[in-house]
Amino acid sequence: MPIDPFKLLARVKDRGPAPLHLWDPPFCGDIDIRIAKDGTWFHEGRPIRRQAMVKLFSTILMTDDSDEFFLVTPVEKVRIQVEDCPFIANQMDITQRDGQQQILFTTNMGESLVVDADHPIVVTNTDLSSEPHPTVHVRNGLEALINRPVFYRLVEVAVNNASNELGVWSEGKFFSLGKAE
Repeated sequence: MPIDPFKLLARVKDRGPAPLHLWDPPFCGDIDIRIAKDGTWFHEGRPIRRQAMVKLFSTILMTDDSDEFFLVTPVEKVRIQVEDCPFIANQMDITQRDGQQQILFTTNMGESLVVDADHPIVVTNTDLSSEPHPTVHVRNGLEALINRPVFYRLVEVAVNNASNELGVWSEGKFFSLGKAE
């Protein structure tokens, strides 16, 4: 019997991600939910307007080794489509802690993370062009695309290292944004 999403929403309102590692439900097939490249969630071709519902779904989202994405509850697992990254890093703060710079991202789902060894910034190029495709690891294999304004702010505070790479420091670790030209 499927879980009532409204009851689940009331229980997980602001608790963060569900304990997906504890659940191993059977695969129940595909569901017509898609996360667009801009972070908009769609159901049956229409945007999901209730942000609270989108936030709930984001807490039960997981990926696997085959780069497929699933919504998982204790009793069912359904596959959804994700065009690029499931999250967007749309806010950034830079602070100092114990004399070290910290970069803090907030996603479009309100989830915050500090860039560190567990949450690295990775910049690749898109297949169709040489445009940078900057991402940050959020959790459990899920990535957030760093939106353009935030990426520009990162580039503004970037420094060159000895290998002539442009990058930023966070939590004592250097994260490359690409070769300096």
